Amino acid sequence: MRAFISLDLEGLPYIVSREHLFVRGALYSEARRIATEIVKTVAGALRENGFDEVTVADSHGPMVNILPEEMPEYVELVRGFPRPLSMVTSARGSDAALFLGYHAKAGTGRATFDHTYSSASVDRLEINGVEVSEFLLNAYLLGSWGIPVILVGGDRRLIEADVKVHAPWAVGIPLKEAVSRYAARSPSMARIKGMLEAGVEEAVERFRKGRTELLTAEEPVHVSLRFLNSAFADASELLPFVRRVDGKTVEFEVETVENAYRTVELLVLAAAGVNAIVTR
Repeated sequence: MRAFISLDLEGLPYIVSREHLFVRGALYSEARRIATEIVKTVAGALRENGFDEVTVADSHGPMVNILPEEMPEYVELVRGFPRPLSMVTSARGSDAALFLGYHAKAGTGRATFDHTYSSASVDRLEINGVEVSEFLLNAYLLGSWGIPVILVGGDRRLIEADVKVHAPWAVGIPLKEAVSRYAARSPSMARIKGMLEAGVEEAVERFRKGRTELLTAEEPVHVSLRFLNSAFADASELLPFVRRVDGKTVEFEVETVENAYRTVELLVLAAAGVNAIVTR
């Protein structure tokens, strides 16, 4: 069997400073070690529970966070940005998926680094009228490919607000509990490893017994995207099928979840381009 892991940073334990999140950040090397240790633990547990191959999509920022020399021989590592389908690149064909280091959606109180897809440009994202987090957006796409999400490790607020509501069959493991946007409590790494190993065992057992489900969105898909800046909406409505709703909000309809994902990705990249032009 083949498992797919999508890794983000903001929902990992001990990650509380912006200096953790950027390549030139003073604490970035610490964040890389934490991310690598978490992935190694989960990949090893998957191997122990019958998965032959593990594909890991390194999915935060520049997407070069994991230390590749630390990966076991049965792990395939996907690195680099930008790339099509962002956080779920190379997932197609997997039997099951796991999300690690995931955070709550934009506007969530008492959650570290709450945002949706891009903290620099997106204020709110809705799929068919449902406000989505990155967890929900990515799970919808995997569900359309027939891949269930069986475990989510990340910020407690994400697990309580989204995972338990939309994917109650998935094992949720709180890796941190925020006390503010930039502060959180986390268990010891030894305890976290134990939680992850036990969580993987439980998740795989549920999967094998048919107790997991696909999280899917009805197609065709209606998308509403509210930006942080009206200039980003200016750029978005250059696409003929994108409609301007108000100063910061656009909407569109596409046939599939994958096309919705690709379009959101393009609009966010366009917003980044606008920002680069006006701030240089």
